[in-house]
Amino acid sequence: MTGVVLNNVKKRFGDVQVIHGVELEIEDGEFCVFVGPSGCGKSTLLRMVAGLEETTEGQIRIGDRDVTRMDPSERGVAMVFQTYALYPHMTVAENMGFGLKMTGHPKEVVAEKVAHASEILKLGPYLQRRPRALSGGQRQRVAIGRAIVRGPEVFLFDEPLSNLDAELRVEMRVEIARLHKEIGATMIYVTHDQTEAMTLANKIVVLRDGRIEQVGKPMELYRDPDNKFVGGFIGSPSMNFLDGEVVDGRLVVPGIAQDLDLPVTLPEDGRKVILGLRPEHLEMDPAGATHEVELTEALGGVSFAYLLAPTGERIIVEERGDERTEAGARVGLRFPREKAYLFDATSELRLR
Repeated sequence: MTGVVLNNVKKRFGDVQVIHGVELEIEDGEFCVFVGPSGCGKSTLLRMVAGLEETTEGQIRIGDRDVTRMDPSERGVAMVFQTYALYPHMTVAENMGFGLKMTGHPKEVVAEKVAHASEILKLGPYLQRRPRALSGGQRQRVAIGRAIVRGPEVFLFDEPLSNLDAELRVEMRVEIARLHKEIGATMIYVTHDQTEAMTLANKIVVLRDGRIEQVGKPMELYRDPDNKFVGGFIGSPSMNFLDGEVVDGRLVVPGIAQDLDLPVTLPEDGRKVILGLRPEHLEMDPAGATHEVELTEALGGVSFAYLLAPTGERIIVEERGDERTEAGARVGLRFPREKAYLFDATSELRLR
């Protein structure tokens, strides 16, 4: 069993602390994604697991071994980076087998492992090519193949698809998901793209400022965020947020005319709150006239209307079907009350 456990892990660069007591357990065979905005500490945390960054405090365990002070080569991990880092003068086969060759493995063993990895990644026709003759997606598959050949206990991916165009990113997401299903190894994947996180992960770890905001399965985080940050980060387009207040025991949100008797326990009168509404849960009411449609973004079977509320807040509404609300129209908004989220304006924690 090769899971990964982080116990109160901290990282400081001089006087600046960037990882604040992270506690996390990744089970054997899980595909765990670290997600968050730039600078949240996700790549630093991954590099600490790999041994490329020293752990200031705490403990990192891989399987039944404490690897906190071990060299990267002793940890049983393989890392795939954002840059492919292939040797330009070597063929695909030579690139994939180079690590084993340098550690003294027999040629037959290297060739067997390279052949196995190339079969998994469908690289057979390209084994004698050099990197310059490959596409970006093929080069990234070679980098992944190099990791497979090493036979690691844990695979680490540091934003491996960031350099690819949109179509190749989709293709490579499918390849990586298929790879995980086929080999069943523990994988930790870093990305700032929540779409990648939602489509690949068994478990998502949402990070902000070096702290874990929430851990859970993709749809658990989507449907049941603990705070405004997670609610806004998970989901594309992002959740809409509208300022409100509790008045006489009722929720009042300017620009929303419908009855706001939400199934939550409201705080005391005068408390500022934030109403969260996902674009797909909103419906435009032609009979109302509280919001102006600024722009409609048509994407085929789905479109997104960008509305301006009387308070100046912008709201995104998802529309499906062939009919589109034109820019300049004035509409009201409706939504199922059980689909609304409420957050405290000060702590940004979810009110339930």
